[in-house]
Amino acid sequence: MLLPYRLACATSLAAAAALACAAILPAAAHAGPRLDRIMETKVLRVGTPGDYRPFAIKAESGGYSGHDIDVVETMAKELGVKIEYVPTSWPQLMKDIQADRFDVAVGGITRNVARIRQIEMLPGYAPFGKVALVRAADRERYRSVADLNQPGVRVIKNPGGTNETFVLEHLKAAQVSTHDKNAEIPALIAEGKGDVMITETYEALHYAKADPRLYAAFVTAPLTPQNTLGFMLPKDDADYSRVMEFVWGLMDARGQLKQAADKWLR
Repeated sequence: MLLPYRLACATSLAAAAALACAAILPAAAHAGPRLDRIMETKVLRVGTPGDYRPFAIKAESGGYSGHDIDVVETMAKELGVKIEYVPTSWPQLMKDIQADRFDVAVGGITRNVARIRQIEMLPGYAPFGKVALVRAADRERYRSVADLNQPGVRVIKNPGGTNETFVLEHLKAAQVSTHDKNAEIPALIAEGKGDVMITETYEALHYAKADPRLYAAFVTAPLTPQNTLGFMLPKDDADYSRVMEFVWGLMDARGQLKQAADKWLR
């Protein structure tokens, strides 16, 4: 009498499993919702603070230029979509991407554990360390973090990024002020309205090359261990992340990433 009961149970379980599979398979046959939306609308929304040379800078005319801009526009072309730029700021960057204001964030964004815990990031590029942008006349004044961390040193920081984090952690004795527009800080240092701007290797070298009044200190011996930058992606669509990583790898294999680096980071 037990055998028919067991067969009935097995039949019921098999039927339930079949129904579950039938419910799952249609969803698995489609790409994730973000990827579907991008491919249907043919629009990739790109968020950037647009104030960090040479990676992304917004011109007065409203357009954007820089290393990251060239790279993300090439990615969009490979996807067959156009770009819609969305302004953001360093303090709002994480909140905006999590609020679905854009599909990818670019503009010289440091890869770190705090960010990757919350979002995805594409492979790292542009190895760098934290350095100091100072006046060329003061280049001999700053030889160590201790030299920067003095009551008489005026440090100007931009809010919301890892440069601010470094200043708040390591330069507590200095006179620290905040300026909302990152791209304006180098001129303030050059004009003597501040003494030090903590930034990354490439930005410091860019401004030191553009303005002989400025000097990129600690470039050969950065204040922090080497790190890399990366593009941020929302963490809500594995298919979208996979496709973006594939496109990045394709561009790397074709030499397109090297071309962008040669143009902007030399």
